[in-house]
This record gives sequence, structure tokens and C-alpha cells, in this order.
Amino acid sequence: MENFSISWQDVIPESTGQINEKYEIKEQLGEGAYGSVRKATHRLTREDRAVKILSKKNLKTPEELKILENEVSILRSVDHPNILKVYETYQDKFSYFIVTELCSGGELFDRIIQGRTISERDSAHYFKQILSCLVYLHDRHIVHRDLKPENFLFCTQEPLSNLKLIDFGTSIQCQTAEILTKKVGTSYYIAPEVIDCHYNEKCDIWSAGVILYLLISGFPPFNGKTDAEIMANIKAKKVSFIGKEWKNISNEAKDLLGKMINPDPLSRISAKEALEHPWLQNDIQTPLDPGETALILNNLRSFHWETKLQKATMSFIVSQLTTRAEREEMLELFKSLDKDNNGTLSRQEILEGLIVFTRVTGIDSEIDRIMSQVDCDGSGEIDYTEFITATLNRTRLLSRERLEIAFKLYDIDGSGTITKDELKAIFGKQRHYDDVFWEEMINEVDKNGDGVVDIHEFSEMMLSLNN
Repeated sequence: MENFSISWQDVIPESTGQINEKYEIKEQLGEGAYGSVRKATHRLTREDRAVKILSKKNLKTPEELKILENEVSILRSVDHPNILKVYETYQDKFSYFIVTELCSGGELFDRIIQGRTISERDSAHYFKQILSCLVYLHDRHIVHRDLKPENFLFCTQEPLSNLKLIDFGTSIQCQTAEILTKKVGTSYYIAPEVIDCHYNEKCDIWSAGVILYLLISGFPPFNGKTDAEIMANIKAKKVSFIGKEWKNISNEAKDLLGKMINPDPLSRISAKEALEHPWLQNDIQTPLDPGETALILNNLRSFHWETKLQKATMSFIVSQLTTRAEREEMLELFKSLDKDNNGTLSRQEILEGLIVFTRVTGIDSEIDRIMSQVDCDGSGEIDYTEFITATLNRTRLLSRERLEIAFKLYDIDGSGTITKDELKAIFGKQRHYDDVFWEEMINEVDKNGDGVVDIHEFSEMMLSLNN
């Protein structure tokens, strides 16, 4: 079988036409300079999502269009439990649409300004998620450049809900050792070297440190009546821990803040180093149910695929048709296995997790098989979505209802069959395989030899994975 790699990027559709045919657009959730964000319900799955609607008439300059394209490109390229998930993009004559997961818990900023004291323990819980995002992004040479509490959303209203990083409009993917020169960001959180227009990814560390300072104390480390005054204070002053707000704050928290809000980017710690700081041992560890954990990891051990269409469809269903609640069922285990908190699982992390939670031994060769089956994009590590794909209960995941929805989405022309051209249209935008490849993909499943795949052939193929 020809090597076939597929990633979350391959199953994020880029569509033209009427978004109303697929989504029921509902109430407005927010508004910005270029458009609005509205709640939207997927007509087939009934899952609520958010859709960012950007008016083309408001995007007048090449620079504004580049910001939009950049945000979509970066969101499509990342797969992390604390970064906003994008489902698909649309455009029609008047607007661009970015469909993402719906985060209903409000901004981190809102919880800070509500006046309630956020304990060090809770602050560590939130901050570990923020740093995990930065390790993941910086490993991929992505600099966010506008980290602030307004750009972290809570998934739900729960006190310790998962955080999601949003707004990648000013983010940039750069080369190793590349120096950035454009002054971007928000005044309270901007690093001094950004003001000087000579910086790298360490600017995100400074901004994250300012967020932590604000979380713990309730106010920013550098203030002012105007942006110019704030930035002058950032350049001239040192971070201070004087005041009644700091009286009962641990020395460990102050030490971490001092190392992050360090005016010298060369000696400022990295995201990885910050994650290893003793203060983050205050993070709340959610206990795992041993029986449930063993079941999940046994799903991982038994995961397999036999045809390319099976492999692609599993990725498609998990990416497009699962609920957030289902995806987050695996979140605590994923975080527990992810010892270096970089948002992916290495071979060694999987091996250690299986030994600890299932008490199996002598499984080196099994780990190689697991990695070859689960690492669908061939990156050498297991991404969050790949982990979910391999660990979700397959009987529930591959319900007849979900298979019918997936089939309908593949069957673009509504003919009742799936053709090689339809598969190419869905999965071939990011991967350039020749027509023979797509024909083989059909032939692996086409039992009656008519050159297409019907619903019975499709369902039989997918349900065989439960055996």
C-alpha cells in the first residue's frame, strides 16, 4: 500500500457558496473592526459552533487581507488542546467565514476584572495551559505577538474550564534565529524589545509573564494614561512586587515572574524552562480513573486501519463530527501522558504511559506498531486529534448516524455514491496525489466493481474497524 499521510489540515474544508446551506446562523456573540462573531448550528450534526464573519468591503487593503489569510493559515496548521479549533472556512461574494469551536465561558480577562481573588493554585492551573500553547507554537517557529487575557477564552462557565488561545491575526511563522522588526501587540503586554522593533519569540514570554502578574495581583506591572506612557514605563521600570496584593504571594511565583518579565530577552527564560519551574507544581492534577484509563489505552493499543479511506474517514469524523465533550473525555489522560507539556505525545511518552496505566511489559515492538498506525501525518509524534482518533470508543464513534453524515458530506453531488473526484476534492487540497492514487482508494472499498462507493460499501468498510 502506498504510504498515505493525512493530518487535521487535510479535513478542514475550504468552501465557496452559501454557508446557510450547512449552518443555521444564530445570535451575535461579538463584534470587531472587520465583522462579527455569531453562534451557528451545524444542520446535520446539530453541534453549536462559532462563525467569524468578515465583510469583504471592510478588508480593503492587501495588508488587511494578509492578516486574514495569515490567521486562517496558522489556525489550520495547529492542533493543541488549548488552541482554538477551526472546522472549516467559507467565502461568498460578500464575506469570509471562519467556523471554529464555540467557547461559551468568556474571556480570561473578564474573570480577572470581576474582582474575585484568583488563588495561586488556580492561577498555576490556567498558566500551565498558556505555557503549553507557547511551547507548542515556539517549537513550530510560530510567534503569537499579541498574548493578552482577552485572547484566552474559557470553553465553559466552569471555574476550572479549559482555556483556548485565539486571534492569530498578528502571528507569524519565522525561521530559526530570525529577527522580527514590526511593532505589533497591545501596550500593556508588549515586550520592551518589540518597542525597539528588534525581537524574537521571547516577546511572547514577556507577554505571558504580564498575564500571570495580572492574574495574581489584579493589575498590570506597567501602567499609564496613554499607550506612549505605558510603553515608556515598560522601557524604564523594573517589575515590582511591592504592595498589599503581594503580601501573601509565594516567593516561587515572584521568582517565575522575575524570570519572565525580564527586560533582557537573551536571559529571559523560554516557555519550556518556565513549565519546569517549581511554582507550577501548584497546578491542580485531576485524578484519573484507573479502569477508564486502561480502557482508553486498550483502544489505543487495538487501533488499526486497513484501507486509505478508513484512515481518512477516521480523521474526518473525529475532526468534523465529534462533539467537544467527546474530545475532552481524553484531555486529562492526554495531559497526563504529555510529560513535557508540549502538546504532542512522543514514542517514549506513550511507552511510559502504557507501562504505568496498563502494567504491560515488553512492548517495544508494539509501540512501533502503535506509532505507525496512530501517527497519521507521519510527524513522528502523536498529535491531540490523532490521540482522540485512536482512543475514542469506536462503537460509539462509528455509529450509523455518523457514518451516514460523513457519507453525505463526501457525496458532494448528492448522487448516492462517492467518486474518486469527490475524495480528491475533500482530501486532495493539501496532498497532491495523482489520479491513480484516488482510483486505488476507491477500488480498496468498491466490492461490486462499479467504480464508486455506495453507502453499504462505505458502512461495511468502517464498521469492520469494530471487529
